[in-house]
Amino acid sequence: MYFKSKFIADDVGLSPKEIGALMVKLRDSATELTIEKWSYTSATTWRVETA
Repeated sequence: MYFKSKFIADDVGLSPKEIGALMVKLRDSATELTIEKWSYTSATTWRVETA
């Protein structure tokens, strides 16, 4: 699954920067997921998949 931080931020009332910080924490702690920064065009895109 791919998603942009700015769209998640809009849905949960956080800034895209806050979403990015949370994604980094999740990447470090969620061993069942693979989380990767994918693109920076107009907003950070994250790639998330099961490990």
